[in-house]
Amino acid sequence: MSNSNHKIHDLLSLDGKVALITGAASGIGLTTAYIFAERGATVVLIDINESSGISAATQIEESGGKAKFFKCDVTSDQECKKIVEEIDNEFGKIDILFNNAGVINRKDIIDLEEKDWDFVLDVNLKGTYLLSHYVVPIMIKNNDGCIINSGSGWGLKGGPKAIAYCASKGGVVNLTRAMAIDLGKHGIRVNCVCPGDIDTPMLRREAHQLGISEEEYLKGSADRPISRVGTPQDVAYAVLFLASNLSTWVTGSTLVVDGGGIA
Repeated sequence: MSNSNHKIHDLLSLDGKVALITGAASGIGLTTAYIFAERGATVVLIDINESSGISAATQIEESGGKAKFFKCDVTSDQECKKIVEEIDNEFGKIDILFNNAGVINRKDIIDLEEKDWDFVLDVNLKGTYLLSHYVVPIMIKNNDGCIINSGSGWGLKGGPKAIAYCASKGGVVNLTRAMAIDLGKHGIRVNCVCPGDIDTPMLRREAHQLGISEEEYLKGSADRPISRVGTPQDVAYAVLFLASNLSTWVTGSTLVVDGGGIA
């Protein structure tokens, strides 16, 4: 391996880091947890799905990584506060926060009910706020930290029958910028990754919400300059870049990972 490759390998290392990942029991969150663990991080998996979360943490440890699962509803102030305190007590720090938990409801302004609006906004936007609210003071204490928020291509442009999702992800994008401005003086970087259509359980649930087959929906999702549906790895590697020392002067940015979908 050349010296430059050695250097890049070192810059991508997460050895000694503690990374908290929400929505980590499946999809992008789970894949990111595996990749972070491979790079040496201790990964703390957060999800509402306890059985899948425990299974994921066990698999990571059996593969030689370091992982622990905590069940948490990211819409609950009390649960978020309690979980972050437990993580801080056990590990003494949180170096990386990936606010990845998200939901979608494919309805327009006429059909979407208030309870559905509230749920999407609570998970996608309030959840990002709550975890950050409790994690940031720990990062400030250590004068270091990295936060990656999960936005969406539809946080940068509109999409059909997804008003709550588009509103929430647009909020996440601008929340990211505001956080970056406030927290830079504490050595904390805050960035946003904006995926396009990624083959995850959530994407397949969208097909059912719209009343079409998964096959048909995935075929339509591949209609972009790079003509395929994205994979969780496509996004997880972008998140790794933003979490690593390859991006030490990157903050307040939005990294679109969508195969050219909004180009």
